[in-house]
Amino acid sequence: MTRLARALRATILAASLGLAPAASAEPAKGSPQQYFPLATFRVGAYASSGIPVWAGVIDYFRYVNAVEGGINGVKLVWDECETEWAVEKGVECYERVKGGRDGSPVPIFLPHGDPISKALTEKSVADRIPLVTTGYGRTEAIDGRVFPYSFPVLFSFWSEASSVVNYIAEQAGGKDKLKGLKIATVYHDSPYGKETQTPLALLAKQYGFENIQIAVPHPGNDQAAQWGRIRQIKPDWVFLRGWGVMTPVAIKTAAKTGFAVDHIIGGIWSGSEEDVRPAGSVGKGYRAITPFPAGQDFEILKKIKAAIVDTGKSDLKDPRSFGSVYYNSGVIEAIVSVEAIRTAQARFGNRPITGAEGQWGLEHLVLDEARLKAIGAEGLVQPLRLSIKDHEGGGAGKVLQWDGTQWVVASNGWVQSDRDLLLPVIYARAAAYAREKGIVPRAEDTAEATAR
Repeated sequence: MTRLARALRATILAASLGLAPAASAEPAKGSPQQYFPLATFRVGAYASSGIPVWAGVIDYFRYVNAVEGGINGVKLVWDECETEWAVEKGVECYERVKGGRDGSPVPIFLPHGDPISKALTEKSVADRIPLVTTGYGRTEAIDGRVFPYSFPVLFSFWSEASSVVNYIAEQAGGKDKLKGLKIATVYHDSPYGKETQTPLALLAKQYGFENIQIAVPHPGNDQAAQWGRIRQIKPDWVFLRGWGVMTPVAIKTAAKTGFAVDHIIGGIWSGSEEDVRPAGSVGKGYRAITPFPAGQDFEILKKIKAAIVDTGKSDLKDPRSFGSVYYNSGVIEAIVSVEAIRTAQARFGNRPITGAEGQWGLEHLVLDEARLKAIGAEGLVQPLRLSIKDHEGGGAGKVLQWDGTQWVVASNGWVQSDRDLLLPVIYARAAAYAREKGIVPRAEDTAEATAR
């Protein structure tokens, strides 16, 4: 079969599956390869977020292949399946790719959609394919004894809420100064948006602030009523948990009603350049918390720019998004995934890793300062240590502030959440889920055996 015929056949097959092959990712014939399917959303209501996210993932994969020769000689290959951030399409994509490709298994699946990840919770256990959800996903999945294949790595929604409260405490002069403050949460009226209500109620009881919850119906194009209520309540701070168009509309409406934009703190998915630029000049001063710091001044970003972006191999179409929060989130997701595979290879051999072995690699993942320095990710990725009992591993974020043209770090480094306060409640909720589903939690010493 000629090269052209092979390429045509691959394209027809990919189209029949709804997959877009990444031909530039193909390793040399006969070399070992690790298949990594990508459930992307480059079209639809949330495309402005998805496009830079997946560019970050793919650019890092290309960097690993081109500069490092793969992961210990195993090249990464991938294709894309468009989900439009819809649950049905996300589940369909997962079912299509879970069997692997060309003999290479799937070591990790990135749902990149909170509803999609929750719909796949039980399927991933049956298929023994770990779901990595950085900055989203089911919070109770921190407890890997109950959720062996779900990994809300880095920063759960509960940690997000706690870190925001801790940052407000820093601005107020200490946690004792939280008492009597009014903190209003303006949230996307969906399970995603409601995810922080339980921890905020717990934190309000602990520290004595007034916890106000204000819902915004999807997609959030009109928020006059909500910000009219804000004007009446006069909260000290607003925690904005938006998504997509909801964020710039909130910023512009807040400015119109006279609420100080610099006292709004956006959540993880209300804090990228794509969220604040559409608000124009009134967005200056807006803050957001994120586990994905913006900027190009990280060693690994400089390496990617030299090896991938400047050589015309980048997946990024808009150069302004290089180093953006969402682009960097993709790079961070890829780093976590690659390092988990590398960890698994140290245990199982330098070869393509299965999903069960990928789970083992995730539960033994350690990204300490030394390893982050070796990768070139100091300051970009928080130190992580995962275990069977802790699938989050970090629990910290940085607060960024928009200066009108770019994000600058407004917090004193990483703002840690109150994990000692939150984890007992999270573990209790996981235990309740286990009872409801008839799950026998794993013992903490079973991690060695799970991948066999």
